[in-house]
Amino acid sequence: MQVATHRASSTGLPLAALGTAVLLAGACAVGTAPSPGTPWTPPARTQAPTTAAPVVPPDLEARVRTLRLPDVLDIALRNNTVTREAWYNARAANFAYDATLGQYLPTLTLDGSITKLKTAPSLGRTAVTQSVYGPTFNLSWLLLDFGGRSGSVGSARDELLAADWTHNAAIQDVVLTVQTTYFGYIGTRALVESQRTTLAEADSNLAAAQQRHDVGLATIADVLQARTARSQAELALETTSGALQTARGALAVSMGFPANLPYDIDSVPLPTPPPGVAESVDSLINRALAARPDLAAARAQADAARNRVSIARGAALPALSVTGSAGETYFANRPPIPGASYSIALGIEIPLFAGGAHFYGIKSAQAAADAARASAEGQAQLVISQVFTSFYDLQTATQRVRTTDDLLASARQSEQVALGRYKAGAGSVLDLLTAQSALADARAQQVTAHFGWYAALAQLAHDVGVLGLDGSSPIRLNSDSTGSH
Repeated sequence: MQVATHRASSTGLPLAALGTAVLLAGACAVGTAPSPGTPWTPPARTQAPTTAAPVVPPDLEARVRTLRLPDVLDIALRNNTVTREAWYNARAANFAYDATLGQYLPTLTLDGSITKLKTAPSLGRTAVTQSVYGPTFNLSWLLLDFGGRSGSVGSARDELLAADWTHNAAIQDVVLTVQTTYFGYIGTRALVESQRTTLAEADSNLAAAQQRHDVGLATIADVLQARTARSQAELALETTSGALQTARGALAVSMGFPANLPYDIDSVPLPTPPPGVAESVDSLINRALAARPDLAAARAQADAARNRVSIARGAALPALSVTGSAGETYFANRPPIPGASYSIALGIEIPLFAGGAHFYGIKSAQAAADAARASAEGQAQLVISQVFTSFYDLQTATQRVRTTDDLLASARQSEQVALGRYKAGAGSVLDLLTAQSALADARAQQVTAHFGWYAALAQLAHDVGVLGLDGSSPIRLNSDSTGSH
């Protein structure tokens, strides 16, 4: 045996050394890099997990280039992994709750055994070979405890409620994210259109300055200034056009698609933002305290923690249960023995001493319940702060809409006056370019203010907890609103 152990293989290595080398080679394949400055090389069989690429729903595929906000939200909710994760967590909590309900029912098991015996001959007795087999039914039923069982069921029920509320919160978070990205995209697209108008006006100014220079009514400085303004307008348009593609890709990603998905949004003009919200901030805060799903989830978690205190207390108190068994024994090669054996017992279990485990278990559960209650109270304070902030952000956005509308009207009048004076020879090209620059800035600010208002309304609806799956908001606006929200 010793010679065989040290016999050389065809490679010249001892067999034991060869086996060690094979093991080391396999370990290196899944081990670490040979040095700090050398990257680790994965094994050849290691492959990245493949996932199915999201697809456009069949009912929307025909109009993927003319999507509207409800379509975008529908696609996002179907493809988003956050909502799926929250839903599966809620299903798991539901099954866990159903499992705890079984604690009120008895448990029944079936055991079976086969035993073969053979005795040695002794004292004149012959050897005996015997085979015994038979089934046994066992019953166990907890009849009475002091809160442990009800605490388990209550805790599982509250965990289920928390998971369901968390799922609702995940849906509203996705709706808000997609809606904000949607308004960012169509707002950027509107800004591109306004900058194209500015570029067309700059082209007209350059042509007018060139014409006046050709007939001797303007200097070359006017032409150069008009050309500079035209280049600045073109640069702004190119920059915003690039930002438009980025916003378009971000919206595709928010729907769960690759950024290069060939789609587009239908050009549906949004109604003019109304003057403001008809509800007070206090009423919206009260609605949020009753409707916010994440706050409801935090409260349910606090209830679950309080029920776990009952579980800990029940473990330190007596429990009354009944147990029983029934079975029948059969002997091989013999006629069955008539009758069956059974037993039934009523027992009580009284915990006397567990090294302080019960005492400190109750203390730990109580402290955890206090922490969960404090977390829920902190979440309520956060909700109040968020509603308060988003309410006044919407008020500010409403005022910005009014101001930018007035700004655009005055800037347009100023540009028309400056253009008329320049054509009449009474004004300078610098005055015209200044007026048109102010007009371009007013257009951009109006676009930003209008679409920012809708984003602010979505944020307020989310913070109140009433943001609809289609992006709608039941928040009451002033009666002279021209759109439905």
